[in-house]
Amino acid sequence: MSSYRSNIKQAQGLGSAKEGVGHWWLQRVTAVALVPLMLWLAFGIARYSGAGYEATVAWVSNPTTTVLWVLALGMLFWHAKLGLQVVIEDYVHDEKAKFASLIAMKFITVLLAAIAILAVLRVALGS
Repeated sequence: MSSYRSNIKQAQGLGSAKEGVGHWWLQRVTAVALVPLMLWLAFGIARYSGAGYEATVAWVSNPTTTVLWVLALGMLFWHAKLGLQVVIEDYVHDEKAKFASLIAMKFITVLLAAIAILAVLRVALGS
């Protein structure tokens, strides 16, 4: 008789994490925001790939270009963080390893985002 029982008994009463829908929507919003930003970035990089150093620095130094670069990098790393978080939460089953992986992933994505954004700002501000 016990072979007909499912694991639903273990899940009853635990409730939801109440974060799934918000996380799902945020991942979709960042994905939609990344489409025009990445298209703009790809065309810009292709356009200036053959240009000289001065022309490329002038392009990045344009305030509109700088803001779009920072937005693109911010959205890119935020989207990556959201996606990696889902993978870790779904596929790392040991709680200690999951906790350590989430902390490391968040630290690394914030660090890489900061380095990338600071590099763009350094070029844009001429320092």
